[in-house]
Amino acid sequence: MSQDIIAAVQASQLKTDRPEVNIGDTVDVHVRIIEGEKERIQVFTGVIIKMQNGGLEQTFTVRRIVANEGVERTFPMHSPRVAKIDIVRHGDARRAKLYYLRDRVGKKRRLRDRRRGLDALTMRKEEAATKQAQDAAPAEAAEASAE
Repeated sequence: MSQDIIAAVQASQLKTDRPEVNIGDTVDVHVRIIEGEKERIQVFTGVIIKMQNGGLEQTFTVRRIVANEGVERTFPMHSPRVAKIDIVRHGDARRAKLYYLRDRVGKKRRLRDRRRGLDALTMRKEEAATKQAQDAAPAEAAEASAE
């Protein structure tokens, strides 16, 4: 009974406007910062190196380089402090945690874009198959009408 109440309260707190982000994506996280009575939005841009938990407690860690120093910041996915999450680029990651990026320097730090990764290859094959099916359909219709 108490679990049902907790689940209902948590379900009402979930943010539905968040985009589907994955590990390896480069994102802009718009964070609300309150200084005295003023509120402003600060953008934290970086690569998602890990995601944890699920539901209301879901968090993600974003890593970026500032003045040749790595800065990692963990954000709760459903926090009211996170105003917005924009996906800049989809990275092609084959691991759940990208801790190995901490040791990389320079261009080696970049992740392959998902458009050029393994998913893109399978998508291109699927597109070619559907295109062939579409091209074959009018040809079959023309042959049927000629007979």
